[in-house]
Amino acid sequence: MAEPVKDSFDAMHFLAQAGPGRKIVQIKAKEHLFTQGSMADCVYYILSGRAKLTVVSTTGKEATITLLGVGDFVGEDALVGATVQRLYSATAITVCRATKIERAEMVRVLHEEQPFSDLFLKFVLTRSVRVQADLVDQLFNSSEKRLARTLLLMAEFGQPGEVETLIPPITQETLAAMIGTTRSRVSFFMNRFRKLGFIEYNGRIRVHKSLLNVVLRDKLPDQNAERPEVVDAPHVRLRGVKSRAKAVSKTVQKRRL
Repeated sequence: MAEPVKDSFDAMHFLAQAGPGRKIVQIKAKEHLFTQGSMADCVYYILSGRAKLTVVSTTGKEATITLLGVGDFVGEDALVGATVQRLYSATAITVCRATKIERAEMVRVLHEEQPFSDLFLKFVLTRSVRVQADLVDQLFNSSEKRLARTLLLMAEFGQPGEVETLIPPITQETLAAMIGTTRSRVSFFMNRFRKLGFIEYNGRIRVHKSLLNVVLRDKLPDQNAERPEVVDAPHVRLRGVKSRAKAVSKTVQKRRL
C-alpha cells in the first residue's frame, strides 16, 4: 500500500497561530521581550510592531544594536543550548504582537518541517548580510551617510510591499548610538535633511525616497555649509593643534628679530 501523503506544512500559518509549545503574546511599548543576562529558553517571531535590541556594558553604558520589525525572529540564541544567557535585551518600541516559541518546539519544527527550516535559514542569512553591511557602513562611510542609511532601513525602503515612510518613535540619542557619533551631529544632519526635503519631522519622522541621494551620491547641495564641531575625528583635532603651534612659533621668531 502507498504511504499516506503528508499534509503540506504552512510555515506562516504556524507562526501566526498559537499551538503546542507556542503562544501569541502582546508587549506594550517600552516593555521587554527579554533582558540581557536572562536564560535563553525561547524564540520570538514578530507579527506586528517594532522593537530594538540593546546591550549594556559593564560600566552601565547602553547601545542600540539594531531595530526589529514584522517578520523578524529574535532570541535565536536559545537554539545554541539550554543554559545560554541572553547577550542583549529586546524591547518593544511600539506595541508588539509576537509568537513566543519554546526552545524544544523550535528545535522540533526545524528538524521536521523543511518549509520552516528554509524560512528560518533565509532569515539567518539575511541578518548575517545585514550585519556585514552595517560593519562596512561603520568603517567606511561618513556619519551623515550612516544616519541616512539607518533612517532608510527603519522606513523599510527596498522591502517588498508598500513602504512605511513614518518610522517608529526614536530619540536622537538612540540614533547617535546606532551610527557611532554624537547627538549634536545627528541633530545637525537631521535639520539638514529636513531643509533639503529628504525628511519631515513633526513629532514623528517621515522619510522620503529622495533621502537615497545621501547614500548614492558623494556630494549634495550645500555640501560646504557650516558643519558641526568634529568630535569623532582625532586626526582633525591634531591637525588643528599643529597649525596653532606653527602660528605661535612664527610669532615668537618675529619678536626675537
